[in-house]
Amino acid sequence: MRRSARRSRTVSAYREGDRTVVLIPARMSHAEEQRWVAQMLEKLAAQESRRILGDDALEARARELSAAYLGGRAQPAQVRWVTNQNSRWGSCTPSERTIRLSHRLQGMPEYVLDYVLLHELAHLLVPDHGPAFWALLEAYPRTERARGYLEGVVSAARLPHIPGARHSDPGSDPARSCG
Repeated sequence: MRRSARRSRTVSAYREGDRTVVLIPARMSHAEEQRWVAQMLEKLAAQESRRILGDDALEARARELSAAYLGGRAQPAQVRWVTNQNSRWGSCTPSERTIRLSHRLQGMPEYVLDYVLLHELAHLLVPDHGPAFWALLEAYPRTERARGYLEGVVSAARLPHIPGARHSDPGSDPARSCG
């Protein structure tokens, strides 16, 4: 949040790396600020959702991540978006080498999507959530940040309704990012 005395009426927002910056007039009340932040976050998410990766691009990204962080050892046969995962961010079937990601990830920051893809790719190598699995994810420098982001999304969904704010599935569990 950045307040400006020079800004009199307009509100704008943009992404700065992994952060969202909302520019508002200095005179704006706290209630107006909250309303505008929610509105601008919704607007940015809508813009980003128009730039969603298709299944082919998603599969290509999974291969890039496997090469960069898993030595190319995790080779999925298929990676695709699905709309029937409302309590998980993604799932993997190692025997079929398939990965499915929840459509709810669309529009989230790239590092979050990359983390979930890596999480599922790691399941192609280690099917459980034991120490060997988590050791694979240590290579990705934004694991904790992405997990925190997903936990925040779930926590925000459980808050009381705020007019103008976005909502996601309250039944989501960030700890259950895969099947």
